[in-house]
Amino acid sequence: MKKEQKTFNSIDLFVGCGGLTEGFQQSGFYNMLGAVEWESSPVHVLRETLKNKWKEKDADDKVLRFDIQRTDELFSGWNDEEYGISRGLDNLIGDKKVDVIIGGPPCQAYSIAGRIRDEHGMKNDYRNYLFESYLKVVKRYKPKAFIFENVPGILSAKPGDGSFKIIEVIREEFDKAGYCVLENLDKAVIDMTNYGVPQNRKRIIILGLSKEEYGEKASELVKLFYEKYLPSEKVKKKKTVRDAISDLPKLYPLDQPGRVGALKISHSLPDPDIDGHISRFHSKRDIEIFKLLTNDIASGRNEYVSANALKELYTKETGKESNVHKYHVLRWDEPSNLIPAHLYKDGLRHIHPDPEQARTITVREAARLQTFPDYYIFDCSRTDAFKMIGNAVPPLFASKVAKALSNLLNDN
Repeated sequence: MKKEQKTFNSIDLFVGCGGLTEGFQQSGFYNMLGAVEWESSPVHVLRETLKNKWKEKDADDKVLRFDIQRTDELFSGWNDEEYGISRGLDNLIGDKKVDVIIGGPPCQAYSIAGRIRDEHGMKNDYRNYLFESYLKVVKRYKPKAFIFENVPGILSAKPGDGSFKIIEVIREEFDKAGYCVLENLDKAVIDMTNYGVPQNRKRIIILGLSKEEYGEKASELVKLFYEKYLPSEKVKKKKTVRDAISDLPKLYPLDQPGRVGALKISHSLPDPDIDGHISRFHSKRDIEIFKLLTNDIASGRNEYVSANALKELYTKETGKESNVHKYHVLRWDEPSNLIPAHLYKDGLRHIHPDPEQARTITVREAARLQTFPDYYIFDCSRTDAFKMIGNAVPPLFASKVAKALSNLLNDN
């Protein structure tokens, strides 16, 4: 007879708009006691999703908007001009046992791209040390397990004076707190295309297991998570851009730019109305460039697929020079390139593959490529929506992590 699956109480830190939370909710094996996020737009989006989809009547109380670095107040409560009033995480949890803590501190300081963009290599960025706040929460509630998600760049990041790797500090601190993590964390870097995410996205997923709870078995169980439990959730066939977005209404360039209220538009609006599926405004010049690039691929000519050709085109059309090629067309029958938070600045590296549409991707398309269900409503500015989508863990992948972890904990 199959053993009944136990449900686990969880807390989500640095929750954003809830990519990890959504996946853990979808799995059906977790009861979220509380979540913490400091930015207001993601908090609003997550609360509304929890209320409308998951029927969580107390979502406004469960999703705490607060600065996790003020950890003592986070536990005991606060009365703050910016964050309002709350009795804190201790009060929210009460006498319930916290089984699992999940979350990923903001990753820009660990990302190689972030370090290249910053003149000090992000060495002085406060985000390098947000893991300390995560650790304080782990130490206080002593869960059976935690999931710590981040960018692979964390493996090579050297903050401060550059004399040490941040990952070694993190490993040591988790060990001192009584948790066993994988010895070789290179093996914790996961390619999400193997798990049904239609996007080339790699992240490090660090599982920690309590040595007090699992004793000498902890190390072996951590290995089993990466060698058996998580791989069992892999898909046989990778998902593509076509799988993710081809059924959405087409948005065609208008003969003349128009307005809908205060919104300036260059493309038709979707019918039926779909949340977040409105093209950015594009100039005539950019629309012509998008037509050129998408037709080049669709026709098989492939004159503009090399970095040099794309850089030359950019200089010719704009009169500016760039060290990196600015344009990238998504391929219908491949996973998308990475959906980043800075997609809000421009979408030139995420050009829709259909030549007839000649535009960059919409908020809804970015959300689909990140595997957010359509019931996730991004009721906020387009800038905030792109940021929170790019920062999130794809919910589909999160659901697979949730199932793998639940199976591991139930079996042991």
